Amino acid sequence: MAEKIDPRLRPFRSVLYIPGCKPRALDKARSLAVDAIIFDLEDAVSADEKDNARETLKEALAQGGYDPRVKIVRINGLDTDWGQADAEAVMQMDADVVLLPKVSSADDIDALAAITGDKPIWAMMETPRGMLNAAEIAAHPLLTGMVMGTNDLAKELQVRYRPDRMPLMTGLGLCLLAAKAEGVVIIDGVYNAFKDEEGLAAECEQGRDMGFDGKTLIHPAQIEIANKAFAPTPEEIELARRQIEAFEKVQAEGQGVAVVDGRIVENLHVETAREILAKAAMIESVLGF
Repeated sequence: MAEKIDPRLRPFRSVLYIPGCKPRALDKARSLAVDAIIFDLEDAVSADEKDNARETLKEALAQGGYDPRVKIVRINGLDTDWGQADAEAVMQMDADVVLLPKVSSADDIDALAAITGDKPIWAMMETPRGMLNAAEIAAHPLLTGMVMGTNDLAKELQVRYRPDRMPLMTGLGLCLLAAKAEGVVIIDGVYNAFKDEEGLAAECEQGRDMGFDGKTLIHPAQIEIANKAFAPTPEEIELARRQIEAFEKVQAEGQGVAVVDGRIVENLHVETAREILAKAAMIESVLGF
């Protein structure tokens, strides 16, 4: 079983796609304030560049400089001409996770694990069948994260674009339930209009309210907005501290109920408050951005 990262504590606010075939982009990524990077060998790499991209990415990762960012490599599907070679190449790379596209069932994870062994696996959730099988996918012992592929999902569902994403809510909800049930990371899909800061901020807020751990991004200009949206706010941090203080005080005095701002504070609220403070501390001390 792969060791799971607790998404309640380890931030995944911003997860940026970087083409695995572009040395300049790979170099720039070392200085970007992102929590994780998806080094892409799939959609961002043309067919005639696939082989070169593997070597380019392997060299970049060997040079280092990406820590403390989580390093994720998205391979091509195993049903393509490049998937097998990609999976084998990842085992020679300094990568934390291998990301498999278009996962439809736990069998897809098994097929990849037959090549990558006990390497942690993330699943791109972007097909109707994947939505229906989200629970079994999330429960796979090597699965530690899920990434929503909302563009592909919208295409498969033949939906119309809406800012509120209502046509995608069933799929998003099924994957969220599955991820939370198994304690795995779940990252929201991309926002395509990278120059639309207001639209991105609104979709980030929606994703955060729904329970996503972070947002996949397609451009560095989107990083700051995602980091802000998925980080504890100063108000949340201050409230968390007061909740813990009030709860511990009534416990020490043998009283029954703690109240903060007219609301009862129970043990479950204190657990959430401690998670908020732990995540805020990690953002400040470990990530530093």
